[in-house]
Amino acid sequence: MKRILRNKDAGNFLVRYYKSFCHALSGIWYALKCEHNMIIIFVAAIVVVIAGLFFNLSAYEWLFCIMSIGMVSATEMINTSIEAVVDLETQKYHPLAKIAKDTASSATLIFSITAFIGALIIFLPKILELL
Repeated sequence: MKRILRNKDAGNFLVRYYKSFCHALSGIWYALKCEHNMIIIFVAAIVVVIAGLFFNLSAYEWLFCIMSIGMVSATEMINTSIEAVVDLETQKYHPLAKIAKDTASSATLIFSITAFIGALIIFLPKILELL
């Protein structure tokens, strides 16, 4: 079977990895500029890191925080891409398009709620100790 070359296949492996990295950064930059939820996630991540430094989190607490930030951010990026693909296909209302968009955004919501509960478990006792 003949291999079909795509645009990303041009150049040697270092050039391809560099291009892939730049495309990924471009996606992050787009999301930060255009997606209001990504701004909220970014601000929340900064608050968590500052609070983590202030409360001197353990390695396991940091691991949870970093994984939560990564999973919520990645899920929001996947949600954004699904919404873009659906919008590319149709601007008209369609029940299946609604299902695709709603379930993609619900994945971000589920991760966000989980991260928030985890943050309460980690930070609430530390905050209460200060009072």
